[in-house]
Amino acid sequence: MISQNEIFLKYLPQRDVVFVLGAGASHPDGVPLQRHLLPMILSGDYPEIINSEIGNKVIEFINDNFTYDPKNHFFPQFEAVFGFLDYFILENESLSAKYTHSEMVTIKEYLIKLIHYVVDLSTNKKSVAYGKFWDVVTKYNKNISIITLNYDTLLEQAFDPLFKKVGYIDYCTHLMNYVHRPELENYNFWINPREPVVVNPKDNPAAFKIIKVHGSLNWKYCNCCNQLLLTPWDRKIDLNKGKLLGYTYPDLKEYEYTCPLDGTDFETLIMPPSFVKSLRVPVISQLFSEASREIRSTRKVIFVGYSLSNADVHIKALFKKHLDDNVEVIVINTRREESLKARYKPLSSNIKFLRRSFQELVEDEKLMKELLST
Repeated sequence: MISQNEIFLKYLPQRDVVFVLGAGASHPDGVPLQRHLLPMILSGDYPEIINSEIGNKVIEFINDNFTYDPKNHFFPQFEAVFGFLDYFILENESLSAKYTHSEMVTIKEYLIKLIHYVVDLSTNKKSVAYGKFWDVVTKYNKNISIITLNYDTLLEQAFDPLFKKVGYIDYCTHLMNYVHRPELENYNFWINPREPVVVNPKDNPAAFKIIKVHGSLNWKYCNCCNQLLLTPWDRKIDLNKGKLLGYTYPDLKEYEYTCPLDGTDFETLIMPPSFVKSLRVPVISQLFSEASREIRSTRKVIFVGYSLSNADVHIKALFKKHLDDNVEVIVINTRREESLKARYKPLSSNIKFLRRSFQELVEDEKLMKELLST
């Protein structure tokens, strides 16, 4: 039985707008673009990388198998590095006595951990652009969903001041933090917006779907019980042990995260920039199903700061399968190349391009109001 101060936050049958956020949305806040990640790892500018077991092993592998020239800004594509690793992993072959099959699996996991590390360097800050985005959404239309391909947590951090009064974040997957069990008492519980929530009678909160189809820095994944622990503020990773770290508050005592249900070491859950992307992890598969339903039920799709890379075949397939031709599609990007338009045009005949950065977009309240309208 629901008490008088509890309500269901129901979603409308049809979404007015689905935003699709790429790396260009977070880049103004300092989050690196994909092409910046490998140069950062190989630069030697980060002592925690070059002095770590994980960093040294990955850099040695790249030095042994690829050519790059930092002075002329020439580096291999990340997709090429992961594609090379994936070939041997999927074929169950070794590259050499030094790089056995099991070693290739380890190096791939280490490289993913380094991505986690370098992206997190720019995440512990307040984002003015994402804050403005939420302000405009709150003002003009809360019937939106967000599909984001970014690992960073700037979008969610900017939502913090709006928590409860304006609404709740729905990550569209089950979180351990939803269940009040004794094993979880040392962690932050998270309100499940799909169950009744306690509200102030003066407020009119909404639920906002944030579908992170490539994973997130603040997700801890247990591959034993196949569950996620959300750690809103803990994203750090130990590059020697490969462990995900947390801190007790307020004394900031460091500890290593393990699954409170079965003791398994948590894993990172971010999908690397590879030509071969596995959607078999139950959480990722569920998020893609949720994304497909949102695409099918929306009136408008707005891509922001996303180049629709040729490596993202799974994203192209997602929209080709589920995007109705009557849905209005708007692509907002700073790039003017015809190649960008050529990648998008097969998705829909009802498409428009606007040359704007994410920051310019959210600062143009008149344009945002128009985009959010039905």
